Amino acid sequence: MIETNLYPSRCNVEPGLLKRKDPVYYGPPASRASGARLSARQIENYVENGFLFFKALFSPSEVAQYKAVLDRLRQDEGVRADEESFLETDSHEVRSIFNIHRRDPVFRELARDPRILQPVMTLLASPVYIHQSRVNYKPGFHGREFFWFSDFETWHVEDGMPRMRAISCSIVFTENDFYNGPLLLIPGSHQYFIPCLGETPPDHYKQSLRRQEYGVPDPESLKRLMDRGGVYPACGPAGSMILFDCNIMHGSNRNISPWPRSNVFFVYNSVENYLEKPFGKQKQRPEYIASRDFSPLRAD
Repeated sequence: MIETNLYPSRCNVEPGLLKRKDPVYYGPPASRASGARLSARQIENYVENGFLFFKALFSPSEVAQYKAVLDRLRQDEGVRADEESFLETDSHEVRSIFNIHRRDPVFRELARDPRILQPVMTLLASPVYIHQSRVNYKPGFHGREFFWFSDFETWHVEDGMPRMRAISCSIVFTENDFYNGPLLLIPGSHQYFIPCLGETPPDHYKQSLRRQEYGVPDPESLKRLMDRGGVYPACGPAGSMILFDCNIMHGSNRNISPWPRSNVFFVYNSVENYLEKPFGKQKQRPEYIASRDFSPLRAD
């Protein structure tokens, strides 16, 4: 049974900033939280800003192992032709590969690493499953931008995620700097939901994963969020990790450097927030984009 739609979007609604109706942190008061690699101050920062950055969390040898697999997958013609892979519209280089945790055992293990799972489950106060996993590549000179958007708006409208009880994990396997299109976030924007205009066309994901046209916030609302919170560039060395709230506004610039960028994303959703029918009333997206296996993960 579908819950009441607390976050209507892409229907007969006006754009603007609507206050979030869900908690950001689901656990006990930060001062009493323990045993999960997070301090009270880190929890407070997450609630305030909507993300946590962990510099060089993974060792150089681990990074080298993961990067070797990513390079192999990117060059594999069978992977390029797979429906779970998306190419850049102009250069036809690989932009994203989905279902990465099911595609290779190295990333299956990484998705269950306690360094990720423990803080995620602390913040969500719940067992979790993987809603989505992917690798995003930004080839040198050709890697295109991802315009500002809230993941939750898309997952709510197109996948049926009822509430804001999910966290994305991004791990960088190449150095991310201002010139090669790092992840950009608007601190504090997770506290507001922006309804977007336009009715979603059928099979929208086939276009949106290359170029987003629906589920894009209006310029005035974006300006208000940036005037309040500014923009944070998630720059750091290979092996760094960022955890960010499902509703935070984020995007990235084009890669104008010769140095490629690659990030792996795991999206963790609470098992208490399992998917319903899409709130935008379209047919559900494929399993490799929005998993309906709600089995809780166990740390390896």
